[in-house]
Amino acid sequence: MLLAIDAGNTNLVFALVHGDEIRTRWRIATDPRRTADEYVVWLRQLLDLEGYSTEDVSAVIIGTVVPRALHNLEVLSRKYFRVEPVIAGQGEAAWPVALDVDEPQNVGADRVLNAIAAHAKHGGDLIVIDFGTATTFDVVDYTGAYKGGIIAPGINLSLDALVAAAAKLPRIGIEAPRDSSVIGRTTQSQMLTGIYWGYVAMMEGLVTRMKAEIGRPVTVIATGGLATLFRQHTPVFDAIEPDLTIQGLALLYRRSQPRD
Repeated sequence: MLLAIDAGNTNLVFALVHGDEIRTRWRIATDPRRTADEYVVWLRQLLDLEGYSTEDVSAVIIGTVVPRALHNLEVLSRKYFRVEPVIAGQGEAAWPVALDVDEPQNVGADRVLNAIAAHAKHGGDLIVIDFGTATTFDVVDYTGAYKGGIIAPGINLSLDALVAAAAKLPRIGIEAPRDSSVIGRTTQSQMLTGIYWGYVAMMEGLVTRMKAEIGRPVTVIATGGLATLFRQHTPVFDAIEPDLTIQGLALLYRRSQPRD
């Protein structure tokens, strides 16, 4: 089986993939100082709980937006899984899509992987919204080319900044409001309204402007942990794909392998 590793700014996701099926996935906080030995102690326990072992992993692909985390993940692959890892965007796993932007070398691996998976699953012109450390809006055209997008502060990042800068504001959790009222009657409800409905308004406004600029019918795909939180209060998403980045890694790995 393929072990697909998505190293993001906040979390690392490890997923076991067999063919087109994601068998299981695990998440750990990103820490570039974490060693291969630390990773494998954690992974072996989780593999065992799911009925697998390190021997079941026959290939590894890594996609990362945290360069400092890459070395220890490569060591993990070579030392404990005894395979040479494939690195997304490098060598035989060079991007199979055009990056039609002014600075293609600076496009994050996760955004390209999302573009690859979204185009393979949906086709046509796409906007991919990824709720991560940052909230990104990416445009993929009908040929599969990555055309650019938008980077906005992530919802948790925005909330953390608000709490850190205002001494009397409490820390709150992000949740969907119980009703559609945007006039809060307590400090907490006012904060939730500002964060939640503010994000809904931002998404709807930006997507409307992006669609007008693209000028053709567009499918809007959402991914990331918070995507489902917004679906019930906005029609902006046409589909939610929670595992888009992992699916992109699996697709890229298959395309990188020599064909008989």
